[in-house]
Amino acid sequence: MDDYLHNFIHYLSAEKQLAKNTVLSYERDLKSYIHYLQRVECVQALNEIQRLHIGHFLGMLKDEGKSAKTIARHIASIRAFHQFLLRRQVVHHDPSSEVDPPRIERALPQVLSLQEVETLLNAPKLIDHFGKRDKAMLELLYATGIRVSELISLDVEHINLAMGFVRCMGKGNKERIIPIGRTASDAIKHYLEEGRPHFVSAKHFENALFLNHHGSRLTRQGFWKILKRLTNEAGINKQLTPHVLRHSFAAHLIENGADLKAVQEMLGHADISTTQIYAQMTKPRLKDVYNKFHPRA
Repeated sequence: MDDYLHNFIHYLSAEKQLAKNTVLSYERDLKSYIHYLQRVECVQALNEIQRLHIGHFLGMLKDEGKSAKTIARHIASIRAFHQFLLRRQVVHHDPSSEVDPPRIERALPQVLSLQEVETLLNAPKLIDHFGKRDKAMLELLYATGIRVSELISLDVEHINLAMGFVRCMGKGNKERIIPIGRTASDAIKHYLEEGRPHFVSAKHFENALFLNHHGSRLTRQGFWKILKRLTNEAGINKQLTPHVLRHSFAAHLIENGADLKAVQEMLGHADISTTQIYAQMTKPRLKDVYNKFHPRA
């Protein structure tokens, strides 16, 4: 079984080109699954695996106190593995096909109000190159909804200020083109002309758009520290993560009437159901508007 697991992990990484953390998650889940089958169910051949065995494994996870989300992730990993084996004709049936995932109540993502966004975006002080860089990063994040991993992966040539767009590589190395507004374009232009040159190191060439004080590409951890500091300086009493700006970008677009399909494309979501969560967030707002303005409310 371990050899086939190794082949599957190689397939996810080399052929599907999934992110490293995603591949590691699959591998961790499936190692646990195979270990259970061999040690508890005494199953040694892949064709011996039955739906009942998978049910017992999931029951064990539940008894261990694993959340519905974690169990659902294990089911997704198991299904993908068995489908891979079926396509490669290693097995003649898929015992996971009728296993139902637990129902997960999806919590609405946290977003900032328009006033909070304005306060945060105005937090960087433009008195030095650090402030100009931080201003450009925040404006770009809110203008495009890109992930922080995509932000720090940007090179200078990925920004086209004349045409007003950014080109970024998302999950699975899928490229997408996202428009950027004038405010973000102005902040980036200001940074490129008066901020970035102060970060550039004379020792080595670095083509990254956003640099740290060593002249190297800014890291995820470095951005988190910057965001935490700016959040405190802005006086925003929320647990603010880079993804909150992404959520705010999407929620504010949809609240103002943006097409769901267009928002999906800009966010790089493979499934529109992921984007629909933002439409649900507008329902309380619509109710408030109705109650305030409808003459018969």
